[in-house]
Amino acid sequence: MAQRLNLVVSRHFSKLTSLSSTGKLAENVSSKPKTASGSEITADHLLYTPEHFALKESLKKIIDQDINPYVDQWEAEGIFPAHKVFKLLGNAGFLGVNKPVEYGGLGLDFSYSIAVSEELGNIRCGGIPMAIGVQTDMATPALARFGSTELKKEFLLPSIMGDKVACLGVSEVGAGSDVATIKTNAVREGDEYVVNGGKMWTTNGTQADWMCLLANTSDGPSHKNKSLICLPMNSPGVHIARKIDKMGMRSSDTAEVFFDDVRVPCKNLIGQEGMGFTYQMLQFQEERLWACGNILTMMDNIIQETIQYTRQRKIFKMPVLYHQSVHFRLAELETEIELLALHREYALYIKGNDVTKLASMAKLKAGRLSREVGDSCLQYWGGMGFTSDVLVSRFYRDARLLSIGGGADEVMLSIICKYMDTLPKK
Repeated sequence: MAQRLNLVVSRHFSKLTSLSSTGKLAENVSSKPKTASGSEITADHLLYTPEHFALKESLKKIIDQDINPYVDQWEAEGIFPAHKVFKLLGNAGFLGVNKPVEYGGLGLDFSYSIAVSEELGNIRCGGIPMAIGVQTDMATPALARFGSTELKKEFLLPSIMGDKVACLGVSEVGAGSDVATIKTNAVREGDEYVVNGGKMWTTNGTQADWMCLLANTSDGPSHKNKSLICLPMNSPGVHIARKIDKMGMRSSDTAEVFFDDVRVPCKNLIGQEGMGFTYQMLQFQEERLWACGNILTMMDNIIQETIQYTRQRKIFKMPVLYHQSVHFRLAELETEIELLALHREYALYIKGNDVTKLASMAKLKAGRLSREVGDSCLQYWGGMGFTSDVLVSRFYRDARLLSIGGGADEVMLSIICKYMDTLPKK
């Protein structure tokens, strides 16, 4: 067993010292400068303590030994073994970092979830981190906050332990970013809801054991007629119509799902009936902050690999990197990444503040910047960048989703304008 870390939250965090399938937490946390994104220094980080970096180091071992060696294979196959990978991460405590201890979590604050998100950015594809993020910060936050004790034992606990894979059922064919217009209905009949409709773009959909389903449970106003329901995916009437073939995020399975008179116990309702839209909006805050932390690491990795490649690749008898237009552009991109560091947003959210506006700004900027980074860096790889053999090509395809999924850029702009009071009055 690793030497117990001297933590303020040691009674929760010590779980990590005994739960890594690949080994143990780092016994000594270095106080020397260590780069996570830009020029962050372990001892003087604005948000992270040595314990955060110990957590990241423990996760890094799992990524290096049990995930990255197989990413190319999973990308080629168009799917990764979610149950196997999630069980590995669940055993080590990484699927419930900020979830309640009584349901298998570590009981730490959201900053530790962001540390995990950033470290997952070192996985050499976007699909697997996204699938993990669905499990930890999209399908389960509302359940952890508002679900009944019985519901948490049945769905949250096994999801945190990696025994069950979760998916989120929100988007539909005609309702993606506009959540209020979903058509899937859950009609109460006695002690059951009868669900009819369908969901689109469902990450983890072909492998999931349960879905956090957003459905209309009444005929009231669109913002007050929706509820979140835990729906077992093996229920009669649940049909996986197809596994969607995507441009990027290849190793993450994405499904179209239909519901044909699916009966779900009313006790599977998360929180109060009619509060689903509100709960989902709260989930979006964590989802967007989590996604931004993840993409920051990915972007930094792409720039570092581009620097290494352009040092070696020569054009006109000198390394590509030595051309001023190249090293200046890389410096500009690195500056943009550093300025996107979300310490303020994380700190405010951890203290219980509504950061919807800031999270929307962060996601908008992260999505657009990731497109810039992918496009600029791929250009410097030349013909090699147009092949599927290099990470920059995979990033170029994967990162494009960030400006679409979880709320498109235009939706983020509308949210920001709402908080600025500049939207036209209806």
